[in-house]
Amino acid sequence: MRASLAILAFAAGILLLQSQAALPDPAVMLACAISGFGGLILASRHTAPWGARALASCACLFLGFAWAAWRAECRLADRLPEEWEVRDIRLVGVVAALPQGFERGERFAFDVESVETSGARVPGRILLSHYRAQRNSGEADEAGRVRPGERWRFTVRLKRPHGNANPHGFDYEAWLLERGIRATGTVRGREEMAQLETFVWRPAYVIERIRFALRERFLANLPGAPYAGVLIALAIGDQRAIPGAQWEMFRRTGITHLVSISGLHVTMLAALCAMLVNALWRLSSSLMLRLPAKKAAVAAGWLAALAYTALAGFEVPAQRTLYMLSAVALALWSGRNFGAARTLLLALLVVLILDPWAVLAVGFWLSFGSVAVLFFVSSARVGEVPGETPSVHRWYAGLRLWGVAQWAVTIGGLPLLLLFFQQFSLVSPLANAVAIPVVSFLVTPLALLHALFPWSPLISLDHWLLARLMDWLGWLAVWPVWQQPAPPLWTVPLAVLGVAWLLLPRGFPARWPISLCLLVPVVAAPPARPPHGEAWIDVLDVGQGLAVAVRTAEHALLYDTGPRFGEVDAGQRIVAPFLRAVGMAQLDALVVSHRDQDHAGGLEAIRTHGPIVRFLTSITGIDAEACVAGQSWEWDGVRFAILHPLERDYADPARRPNAMSCVLRIWNDGGALLLTGDIETGDERALIARTGERLRSEVLVAPHHGGRGSSSPEFVAAVAPREVVFSVGYRNRFGHPRAEV
Repeated sequence: MRASLAILAFAAGILLLQSQAALPDPAVMLACAISGFGGLILASRHTAPWGARALASCACLFLGFAWAAWRAECRLADRLPEEWEVRDIRLVGVVAALPQGFERGERFAFDVESVETSGARVPGRILLSHYRAQRNSGEADEAGRVRPGERWRFTVRLKRPHGNANPHGFDYEAWLLERGIRATGTVRGREEMAQLETFVWRPAYVIERIRFALRERFLANLPGAPYAGVLIALAIGDQRAIPGAQWEMFRRTGITHLVSISGLHVTMLAALCAMLVNALWRLSSSLMLRLPAKKAAVAAGWLAALAYTALAGFEVPAQRTLYMLSAVALALWSGRNFGAARTLLLALLVVLILDPWAVLAVGFWLSFGSVAVLFFVSSARVGEVPGETPSVHRWYAGLRLWGVAQWAVTIGGLPLLLLFFQQFSLVSPLANAVAIPVVSFLVTPLALLHALFPWSPLISLDHWLLARLMDWLGWLAVWPVWQQPAPPLWTVPLAVLGVAWLLLPRGFPARWPISLCLLVPVVAAPPARPPHGEAWIDVLDVGQGLAVAVRTAEHALLYDTGPRFGEVDAGQRIVAPFLRAVGMAQLDALVVSHRDQDHAGGLEAIRTHGPIVRFLTSITGIDAEACVAGQSWEWDGVRFAILHPLERDYADPARRPNAMSCVLRIWNDGGALLLTGDIETGDERALIARTGERLRSEVLVAPHHGGRGSSSPEFVAAVAPREVVFSVGYRNRFGHPRAEV
């Protein structure tokens, strides 16, 4: 009990540190570490059990805080100096991980060995993008393609890690920090690239080269196969070849966890190998005399888990399972029973010591939560499958336990899924009931067997089985998905308590009424809305582009949809998740200022997000209402007016898209905000002449991202804003906002 509380307190200390806005002073770190060690010494000498437990827990809380702070300080110290951002730097290093292809090149982690540019300092590990030359056919030239373990000399331009800072969005900076990547950049000048060595012999590079070879083998044996990316993901953990449409199907059916090398796959493979070795070991009496079959099976299962985790690139979910299985294997080898809860907590301790940033990952909470739920329901049902019952009864009892486990994991993940993703697949139990055994016992083992024995009929059979499963999932994917705003944080602990109460064994009093009362707030709590007469306006961080969400007491408006880059758009990645999380499922108005991709790139994703009552835009040739100066309306005491363009501007074919930008003013009795799209100096002069004092606004979203040819002194004087927002990409190539602006 004392050890369990100490581990939980250590985890709480790490979580407390990761929730801080800034690192504490070194003196505070040292004080926490000294307090922690001192507390453990006092706890070991305390006579009262409750006092010892309390002291040990407090001490471990301080130690967790100090440990995470020290690790973060060390990692953040390995930084790119600001003066060396976006400057040519010549360096030598090794391709450290599996390259990930994109439309015009590839992206890869790079271990820096030496910096040849005088005076430059570069972090030890960086993430580089290599844009390859285009052939006349439009395809990327394969010359200069990199492979893991190769030593290269590159000229690069780097930036400090930077991600989009949006509520309910993916934290790219935290993802880079966890992986030790302290700068990102691009390879410059193909003629200056030089491969210095074909392979550098280090264990990590050997594993990555094996993964690279296996990926190439799968692609060669499955040319053009629609689900080759899924098989590659199951075999080596590389998910980049899975198309977006397939990810959407997995999301709608609730089986996204099956497409990654998760704890389930690692555990299943370890169990299969252990069973096989156990059966074969018992065939030899000499082997049995040397080592009991049970211990041999445990060792084989652990080695299989280790190999599979390495093949997955040591991704965090697989690591967690490996540590847990290591604790189980150690217990079985030593003849001691640690217990399910202690095994889970030991795995938690190892994960957080090695990776104190794991608490920032959604997968950390989902995987440990799922395993905890399984332990919880299984411990309450130990002995339900007696050993001396007819085989038919055993099969029935086993299927019943399988169904209970499926139900428990489904309902147990509900609070976290609603908190992190604001959606839940209603067909998830049915989809997982079929997909889990098919993927775990057939598809994944066959994919791994093909990795060992590259026989093309084997992988063709595997793809055929997967295709039949996908047909089944495609039928399920048309069913609706539960979507709702992000629940208030206070509702999640109540929901977790409700789930625990619901999963108690039969016979506990009022299981359903109490659990439902505790679960109702997480699914029914209304989203926060501004009071009548006010508007909440969020300028989303979409990089080099624009998207602005406006909420009044009963209405919602979106101005622009963010940029599109190749197959990726901000509408799907950033804007739609934000709208769903804050309760903007229906848009009473969508205004797309003009056709440029940094403003309209996410339009298709937003149109499929939910109902749109009114669609205003200056883009011609689409099913929408033209925005014209003079249009106005009022919602909940907040007024809206379109100030530009004029109706006659649509008849002028010489007008550029920027000049057609819809200008929207939003105001109440307390102030105004002006949204200007990409209008330029000439349009600004026309606006001043037509509207005069009506341009005055307390907040201005700067025209054309602060680019040259906009924000003239006359316009700035006419608007006279107190606050100005520049929606720009970090270190963007346009230099926005310009210094003169």
